Amino acid sequence: MLQRILPAGKDFIKEIVTAENTLVDATCGNGHDTGFLAGLVPDGHVYSFDVQAEAIDSAREKYNGDNITFVHDGHENISQYVKAPVRAGIFNLGYLPGGDKSITTAYDTTIAAVTGLFELLSPGGRIVIVVYHGHDSGKVERDALLETLSAWPQDKAQVLRYQYINQKNNAPFLLVIEKLK
Repeated sequence: MLQRILPAGKDFIKEIVTAENTLVDATCGNGHDTGFLAGLVPDGHVYSFDVQAEAIDSAREKYNGDNITFVHDGHENISQYVKAPVRAGIFNLGYLPGGDKSITTAYDTTIAAVTGLFELLSPGGRIVIVVYHGHDSGKVERDALLETLSAWPQDKAQVLRYQYINQKNNAPFLLVIEKLK
């Protein structure tokens, strides 16, 4: 059976991660992806980013493992905090569920974050991006990501789009980037 979008994204990460890897949750939100990633790397480390203190505080209450560093900063600044080779990262674009819907991820910082995280990836590492585009800024972000990633050199990265086509036009989809060299 085909998987739904988020479980499929998590499987793209699970299949390449080992217990000692460094991982990144670029959009902490309520912390569920951070908790998932931390469970994959008991001997590794997870860096979890969000611009909203409310998100960081909420996630820290739920997931407070020794292998998690919560960073109250924009994901475009990942390289200022993460120096180790990264095996995988995840983005859930859009807004904080249950939060202020006027605060959303933005195409310029997201592209900077994806590009910066890609540079930190080890060969074979992956970035999973869940694209929610059912709101105005989400559509702009979707279009910018697709345009940017479509131009990435095929000898350095494979980019996969995982999407159901028989759903509403604004249904989320995955972008999976794998670093080749």
